[in-house]
Amino acid sequence: MELIDNINSLLGDDLRRTIRPGAKLRIAASCFSIYAFEALRAELEKIDSLQFIFTSPTFIPNDVTDSGKKVAREYFIPKAERERNVYGTEFEIQLKNKLTQRAIAKECAEWMRRKAQFRSNRTKAPMQQFACVSGTSKDVASDAVYMPLHGFTAVDLGYQKGDAVSNFINKGEEDSFTQTFIGLFDQIWNDSERIDEVTDRLCDHIASIYQENSPERIYFQMLYNIFAEFLEDVSGDTLPNEMTGYQDTLVWNKLFNFQHDAATGIINKLETFNGCILADSVGLGKTFTALAVIKYYELRNRSVLVLCPKKLSDNWLTFNRNVKTNLFAKDRFNYDVLCHTDLGRTRGESFGTRLDQVNWGNYDLVVIDESHNFRNADSFSEKETRYEKLMNAVIRAGVQTKVLMLSATPVNNRFNDLKNQLALAYEGDSEAINRKLDTSRDISEIFRRAQQAFNSWTKLPADQRTGDAILKSLDFDFFKLLDSVTIARSRRHIQTFYDTAEVGTFPTRLPPQSYRCPLTHRGDVPNLNEIYNSLASLKLAVYAPVAYIHPSRLAHYAEQYDVDTPTGNKFKQIDRERSLQNLMTVNLLKRLESSIEAFRITLSKLQRNHRGLLAKIDEFQRTGKSMQVADAGARYGGGEYDEDEVLDPDAVTTGKVQIRLEDMDLPSWQADLGRDLEIIDELLGEMQKVTPKDDAKLQHLLGYVKEKFASPINAGNRKVLIFTAFADTSEYLYEHLAPAVAAYADAAAGTINHSGGHTATVSGTFPPRSTIEDANGRPRRYDFQSILTLFSPRSKEKALIMPDEPAEIDVLIGTDCISEGQNLQDCDCVINYDIHWNPVRIIQRFGRVDRIGSPNSCIQLVNYWPDITLDDYINLKERVENRMVIADMTATGDDNVLLDGNAENSEVAYRKEQLRRLQDEVIEMEDVKTGVSITDLGLNDFRMDLLAYVKETGDLANVPNGMHSVVPADPDRGLHPGVIFTLRNRDSSVNVGGHNRLHPYYLVYVASDGSVVIDHTEVKRLLDLARSACKGRNKHVEEVCKPFNEATDDGRDMKVYSDLLDTAISSIIDRKAETDVDSLFSGGPTTALEGDIKGLDDFELITFLVIFDLAEKN
Repeated sequence: MELIDNINSLLGDDLRRTIRPGAKLRIAASCFSIYAFEALRAELEKIDSLQFIFTSPTFIPNDVTDSGKKVAREYFIPKAERERNVYGTEFEIQLKNKLTQRAIAKECAEWMRRKAQFRSNRTKAPMQQFACVSGTSKDVASDAVYMPLHGFTAVDLGYQKGDAVSNFINKGEEDSFTQTFIGLFDQIWNDSERIDEVTDRLCDHIASIYQENSPERIYFQMLYNIFAEFLEDVSGDTLPNEMTGYQDTLVWNKLFNFQHDAATGIINKLETFNGCILADSVGLGKTFTALAVIKYYELRNRSVLVLCPKKLSDNWLTFNRNVKTNLFAKDRFNYDVLCHTDLGRTRGESFGTRLDQVNWGNYDLVVIDESHNFRNADSFSEKETRYEKLMNAVIRAGVQTKVLMLSATPVNNRFNDLKNQLALAYEGDSEAINRKLDTSRDISEIFRRAQQAFNSWTKLPADQRTGDAILKSLDFDFFKLLDSVTIARSRRHIQTFYDTAEVGTFPTRLPPQSYRCPLTHRGDVPNLNEIYNSLASLKLAVYAPVAYIHPSRLAHYAEQYDVDTPTGNKFKQIDRERSLQNLMTVNLLKRLESSIEAFRITLSKLQRNHRGLLAKIDEFQRTGKSMQVADAGARYGGGEYDEDEVLDPDAVTTGKVQIRLEDMDLPSWQADLGRDLEIIDELLGEMQKVTPKDDAKLQHLLGYVKEKFASPINAGNRKVLIFTAFADTSEYLYEHLAPAVAAYADAAAGTINHSGGHTATVSGTFPPRSTIEDANGRPRRYDFQSILTLFSPRSKEKALIMPDEPAEIDVLIGTDCISEGQNLQDCDCVINYDIHWNPVRIIQRFGRVDRIGSPNSCIQLVNYWPDITLDDYINLKERVENRMVIADMTATGDDNVLLDGNAENSEVAYRKEQLRRLQDEVIEMEDVKTGVSITDLGLNDFRMDLLAYVKETGDLANVPNGMHSVVPADPDRGLHPGVIFTLRNRDSSVNVGGHNRLHPYYLVYVASDGSVVIDHTEVKRLLDLARSACKGRNKHVEEVCKPFNEATDDGRDMKVYSDLLDTAISSIIDRKAETDVDSLFSGGPTTALEGDIKGLDDFELITFLVIFDLAEKN
């Protein structure tokens, strides 16, 4: 008996000496590795035969058909590992990372078919493990037995280091000893009740290693490894239950593929975390996606509430009512619709529902449209805010409520915006979400660190304030949080990474047309700058009565009306009034930019207010009768300002202030009111001179529409969508466009496919109107949704829901009540009659026609700018907005970036650049945002890809690691020649710098010249590229596989790619060293003391995707 310690003497070396030509090899062991074959290739080629018994069930069909049952987990995992060990164990990493696996597997399989036979123990009964070498019958002296033998791998042969403390093997050559074990082996080999033949299965398995793999197979192998934990965690409880029949509903079948992914992901997140924010970009159909989710929960007998801004209520009311314009009438939606403002009301009705009877706590799902309106949880008054009412009465009270939030801009200038919205999902109980999130820090700390990073980013020069810069400064936990509770894809992402064949493409955007029209060509009317100067001199004292209270009485009113904020500071009534004054100045400027008529109407209202107040003061002074004046701000209902642009609606409309006239400095107030009235009277007199024929912008618009009718952008399409910020302007345009459009239609009748020439207007203030008449010449009364259906008959399916109305609307004038949530893609031209001060709104407006699947080949954006230079416009805008900034009363502890000089300057520069670009091009929503964008950071699409693939093709647990595929280079799509490696860090405790959200998996893209194209921190970008290169390619790409195989000698010479793998791992190590140094000089714990990465042997190669340049073969 000889002892082999695998240190001084190696089993592999001994077998080389023992195996003779023509020998028979019998092995009973737990596993077989192709690297053991490679090590003994010369000897094994000479043997007569190999008989191999897997001592535990391997390549045996599972006894339990449902592989998802937890009871069998302990059995299945070792079995899977044994089968995977064929192409290399975890201790043969060094060999696997040479990338020669494919060539070795091919040669091994060829040898096995000639020389080897494999059987497996089919029972769970333990079996001895040993190997027998026997010579020919004339050469008995060459017989030998080796035992115990764990497996037939490079580690067991002594050529690679394993984790065993010792690896001693006994070798016996005595005849009786060897014959006993040979006899035992033959007895087991022929026991058909215990042993099954598995040679063909094993050969097929090895064939999967060396066969040409389709790119799609490699893509899903990447995903399977990366998201294996997700697959383990998902269950029928967290995924949509198909038994509900939700996939048979009309709304589900109306969705595109990317919307299906979003809806499934939302349901998974709602079931797992109780909340989700859907922040897909403009034009990607968030409303329909949300409707599919609503229908799923309704099918599970859940009660649903939709909370939306009043201006968007018709978007939702259409689908839960039995009306002809309801596309989904057969789905029988039954959700309730209420407005954001209803949260602050206790009396009255909303869409027929008595607010004092609403059982707010009884909703299982709340869908909040425009959820960013709830981004501010701070209170500016003692009364309950909308946010507090939503949290306390809807979310916390009654049944457990899930929250789906829809927003194109969920983050503005602070990460607290996102935190406050997410708090609705976990009822403000951070411990609840912390238990569910797989993060190292709690949610408050995650957001605090993110805000610190953002504050530093805002202070960078504009050219350095890039999206990449902020993303690189955020840590792993933040991305994990976002990925857990948000879905946010850009149109660029959908175009690039989804097959849009079934839905079409986005139309081509023509360069925007920009026009600067004066108010009028009359020489006796002031120009814009002169009017701006007059407005700037207005004190608007009518909105600031507190400023005129006698000092001796001020404390009395301060006690009544000043409010304690949650942070212990005071929000003073005088500050609120100052904000309101500035807000009204902005309102005047905006209405002047909009139209002469809107400006005139507001001046007239101001004139009446001033005259009425002055008359009241005169009466008090004449009679001495005690009187009170109400704060004019209480009468300002807030309908004419954008909530997006004010810190909080409650901050400027809180309470009704009553002030006794005897407590006021009336002479001063009277004088200021009088001076304001003089300016108002003078301005109104000048504006009255301008008739519609004198209105330069109106006349230009009439000419533009006439030209559009005569020369359509797309053949036969004369539709025009005109946006304005104000209902008064909409009515004004309707009055003068409607008759003109009818005449233009008659003149152009020979060039179009349909007659009519109808105009309509919709707003949130006045009833919808159109020029369509009945047979008796009376105007037809159509509701909001019917008007939109007649304007965009194909996208709104008019043929199904309004088949008896032959007329169509060609020109639609609307306010921002239709700037979101509407598909009006029959139209190919959007006109902004007034420029919104927030460029995001311009993109949202254009998104009504700039949609995937548009029937138009190209679309046009037209902007009417004020008749001043862009620099003057920006300067005016910033001057006014700076006056609007409300003092930071909340004292949240965050740096206030709005009040930071450097940040403010760079913000102005950035916004100016966006507005400048808007004159020449239509920019993406993600490019126009000046704050934080969470778009395209989530990984939900990849999880949905994997779920669908596993459901269709089965588990990928037995797919070998180390496989590759080859795809052609495509630089236009970001696919430059090189390799995308998928690696697993064998030490799961080492997460490099905390920046790898896929840990312990790493993706690295290395160019063929050895440079790192994308490092492991840009996870989403790398997965996007892999998806773009692979998905849909379910067969190998012969045009690149053939030259690749020629260049690598069919996988035998992989040095080039092995060197690139070294480079990939070096980039990870370098990044860790860099973050270690950074962490030493920053606050908080250092990563320099954490586990270290030494090199190649610390990583296992999972897959590699070769991006091959066909030019390289030359």
